[in-house]
Amino acid sequence: MSTTELPRPSEAPELPELPELLSRLAGEQGRDSSADDVTAAVEAMVLHPDYPCLGARSVFNRDRATVVVLDELATPESTSALVEALTAFAATTDRSAGFASLVAVFRGASTTDEAQFERRLWQQLGLLHEADDAEWNPDVSPDPADPHFAFSLAGTAYFVVGLHPAASRIARRTPLPTLVFNLHEQFEELRQSERFERMRDTIRRRDQALQGSVNPMVADHGRSSEARQYSGRLVPEGWTAPVSFDDEETA
Repeated sequence: MSTTELPRPSEAPELPELPELLSRLAGEQGRDSSADDVTAAVEAMVLHPDYPCLGARSVFNRDRATVVVLDELATPESTSALVEALTAFAATTDRSAGFASLVAVFRGASTTDEAQFERRLWQQLGLLHEADDAEWNPDVSPDPADPHFAFSLAGTAYFVVGLHPAASRIARRTPLPTLVFNLHEQFEELRQSERFERMRDTIRRRDQALQGSVNPMVADHGRSSEARQYSGRLVPEGWTAPVSFDDEETA
């Protein structure tokens, strides 16, 4: 059965455990996978009953996910396509209709471990910044060490979530290397609402049930930079991002 024929998780009579499903999908996906197959695999993962991220589930259930299928990670070709896709996403997304995300999947990329993926993720973000003519979003910091950092492209701020097949956290595993660009303003609105703590605690309980422990890299906003969470790797206390978004510093 091809990936596009996978039943939606709610309809599957004998749904495999999430780690088993992820392993199977990773074996099916690759450079020659069609965009439809890649999209279906991501949807099957996110809509699995055990997938802990409620925000991601909501985005897919409400058709608020824009999936962009690219080839290699951190190449000029992928960078150009991603700049175009993110610019269009920011310009056309109805911000009042709930959570929305752009999901960039790199079907030609391979990752051997978390450190390699982390390097490629930041290399890709650096290339995106180099290709961006707009000013950094003024509501967030361009310094990855700042607790108020967020990535910015075309004037729009994003919380970036990296996922890949070699991730140690099950919730961060995907069939192919993936970058999810979440509108940062939606996170801010959620944090200011009464739903935030309830949703956060529910996600942590679901993650603990799936993995046996809570993700140690998850931190409450304002206590440390979100940049530490982007790749999903457990980074040490003195970690610094391998790129700088300070144009004066890099000039």
